[in-house]
Amino acid sequence: MAILELKNVAKSYGGTEVLRGIDLSIAEGEFVAIVGFSGAGKTTLVNLMGGLAEPDVGEVLFRGQPVRGPGAERGVVFQNYSLMPWLSVKDNVALAVDAVHKGKPSPERGVLTRRAVETVGLGHATDRRPKELSGGMRQRVGFARALAMSPEMLLLDEPLSALDALTRAKLQDEIEAIWRKDRKTVVLITNDVDEAILLADRIIPLTPGPGATLGPAFAVDLPRPRDRTAVNHDPDFKRLRAEVTAWLMEAGASRAAATVDESLTLPAVTPVTAAPPPKSYLAKFNLLGQPGGLSDDRYVEFSRVTKTFATPKGPLTVVDGFNLKMRKGEFISLIGHSGCGKSTVLSMVAGLADVSSGGIVLDGKEVTGAGPDRAVVFQAPSLFPWLTALENVMLGVDRVYPQAGRGERNDIARYYLSRVGLGDAMHKKAAELSNGMKQRVGIARAFALSPKLLLLDEPFGMLDSLTRWELQEVLMEVWARTQVTAICVTHDVDEAILLADRVVMMSNGPNARIGHILEVDIPHPRTRQALLEHPRYYAYREELLNFLEGGHHGTAKAA
Repeated sequence: MAILELKNVAKSYGGTEVLRGIDLSIAEGEFVAIVGFSGAGKTTLVNLMGGLAEPDVGEVLFRGQPVRGPGAERGVVFQNYSLMPWLSVKDNVALAVDAVHKGKPSPERGVLTRRAVETVGLGHATDRRPKELSGGMRQRVGFARALAMSPEMLLLDEPLSALDALTRAKLQDEIEAIWRKDRKTVVLITNDVDEAILLADRIIPLTPGPGATLGPAFAVDLPRPRDRTAVNHDPDFKRLRAEVTAWLMEAGASRAAATVDESLTLPAVTPVTAAPPPKSYLAKFNLLGQPGGLSDDRYVEFSRVTKTFATPKGPLTVVDGFNLKMRKGEFISLIGHSGCGKSTVLSMVAGLADVSSGGIVLDGKEVTGAGPDRAVVFQAPSLFPWLTALENVMLGVDRVYPQAGRGERNDIARYYLSRVGLGDAMHKKAAELSNGMKQRVGIARAFALSPKLLLLDEPFGMLDSLTRWELQEVLMEVWARTQVTAICVTHDVDEAILLADRVVMMSNGPNARIGHILEVDIPHPRTRQALLEHPRYYAYREELLNFLEGGHHGTAKAA
């Protein structure tokens, strides 16, 4: 029997049709994963199911009755969950428990609250306030609130997308355990194909918008429980993964693709970042008079780098003795658990955070502060919304090429915007761009600075799967042309393998350091389809998953 039905549902906003012709029947106890594209109406679909929005056409039924508003029988978890900043974890969860279970005695409500907090792994943080939690931990509080309501059905709108690999895996296991124990009906919106395969009975893609509708359902017949490492050896898993990925990429290709203007070329101008290393450093290492001054094998050096923060409970060492040498033109992925110091390492080499001890050297110059020789692409690019994409890129180009003419600087910005697929959108204001397009501007801006070191901090973490795949390949294409030395912080195992020459794995924090380094011996350029077919890909993937799931605290020899 269907617990939730959508019949010919359509929804528009401001004259734009978001969803149309949505027909969906979800059986009681079923686990359905919906994989959607950016702007396709995934959140709108969840809002309709949760009674937070009403359809313009068609109807939404829960147990045969029209949904007229939100109800405790449908627990909703959004990607970003608003918490009361002055309340502790326990008290934030208790708000939901007290509202839904007001007729139960206080001790019983306390048990519900405590059980929900412990289920999402926050028992150790029950008295902390949101400002003391990482972004992933805050999302887990939102998940605990939904569980504490004891709903008949869980509606999950990408609740795990911003979590590190280990935390995400643990919560995936908890979701599956809850579903298996109570047979709660679950609808999961996700941009992660692997997550969908590991958890769902059915995977249903949402076609690109506007006017998005549901694509064909893929049945997931893999036996439960599904071990994320063991499935790497399962031919049915590999086949289903390839089928879903191929469908998504083909559906995405139907979207209007921006063209690259091959007539655009880079002018022959020199950036200020091209200055040679200081003579004092060359003399220190007896490199004066040598061609190029420094060995390309030690273009970037992290030497016993440590970062300690002052806390009310005393000093907290987040990164402890980080040692690494990078070759010029090398691409490194930095991966690890939440709180292991990945972004702290990136902030230190960017000059945005001081080094407590040790040192970082880039091309013979010690890093002592931020500078144009290092370009950073964050998860959410900071663009001026009233400026066009071109004007946002020009802000950096004007600083890095002060001796170039205005036309030459303009050509540099236009060249890189074209390379990231924004040749026909460079004169649009940032406020008019989608999240994926804004991230393209951020990538173009970074490359246009001609940096010695490109730093990427979860650059695609908040994007849907197809947009993320597209931008990964855009990044690879532009990187192949520039061969800029790069470090990318990610919690996505597949992204780490796709991009990197070496994957550097951080041990658990605090006192985190390098736990293991994986050499990825797959020639560039790489594409996602080619990666899935490479004979060594699943072995690399298994090695990374084993490390992440093993909770390693070991250290690797500095490289």
